[in-house]
Amino acid sequence: MKDKARAKLVIEGRVQGVWFRDSTRSKANELGVYGWVKNRYDGAVEVLAEGNVEDVNELIGWCHKGPPKAIVRHVDVMREEWQGEFDSFDIVF
Repeated sequence: MKDKARAKLVIEGRVQGVWFRDSTRSKANELGVYGWVKNRYDGAVEVLAEGNVEDVNELIGWCHKGPPKAIVRHVDVMREEWQGEFDSFDIVF
């Protein structure tokens, strides 16, 4: 769909133990973006987000900074084809 977007992000830096997942879920809910966020074993945080192009892009921009105690060093953004498979934004384990 033309106005829909899907992106997978890997956020590196000091992003675990600083409320990154919960803050990402709150921001996604505020924007109406669906998908999930999880901690990775390598210390990064991974996000899969779907929604309107503008909203997904805003979430991506937010992830470059994160919550106040985070130190984001790098964000890898992989664009994917929108699938519309989610109806909420969750923290997954």
